[in-house]
Amino acid sequence: MSVPVFLAERADLAGAAGTEFVLGGPEGRHAAAVRRLRAGERLDLTDGAGLVAECVVVEAGKDSLRVEVLRRHDLPAPSPRLVVVQGLPKGDRGELAVEMMTEAGVDVIVPWAAARCVTQWKGERAAKALARWRSTAREAGKQSRRFHLPEVTELATTAKVAGLLSAAALGVVLHEEAALALSGLALPAGGDIVVVVGPEGGISPEEITAFREAGASPVLLGPTVLRTSTAGVVAAAVLQARSGRW
Repeated sequence: MSVPVFLAERADLAGAAGTEFVLGGPEGRHAAAVRRLRAGERLDLTDGAGLVAECVVVEAGKDSLRVEVLRRHDLPAPSPRLVVVQGLPKGDRGELAVEMMTEAGVDVIVPWAAARCVTQWKGERAAKALARWRSTAREAGKQSRRFHLPEVTELATTAKVAGLLSAAALGVVLHEEAALALSGLALPAGGDIVVVVGPEGGISPEEITAFREAGASPVLLGPTVLRTSTAGVVAAAVLQARSGRW
């Protein structure tokens, strides 16, 4: 059974070996009441930005744990950085996409209000939807033992996406009519690789033009047409393996 991962403040994790502190709040409650960790059991704590404290439970309370730090270390961020721009899917498929991309190691997830999105994030609904995406990324990151949690940005416009592509070391747009295969591209050693995934209705000609002008290349992921909620994780898997991150 893998060692469970919980989130903690960086200041709490900064102590040297032998330091004790109380893991409280929602994370401590989950560890003590749901996971039911007991004295002597191992857990890893992280700030989500690469700092890891390997800990052992000293004492379990009703909704908190007193833990001892056995060892702490900082993990460097992976390179190149993988950014996926996700056209808003219908229903709960957005959370599914975020969950799978987090498990696959995507570093930044950018929700995109594409022209052909059926789903629209507006007003209070936008705030709630973004909060769900961020919560999904956080929980999936802990489950998959990620010590660098992905950033889920604010909702992006097409102009904002074009700016990301212009600044990227490599920018690609998944498109079923592209002639160039994603698996055949030469990848940069560093910087950002930005992948654009369109919504169910596809990417409009105007958006393709804007992205080409920003320096991006339309690429083919494979011989089949994938759902928007699964295309990002498949592209991430190809790029992770090709870049040497996996």
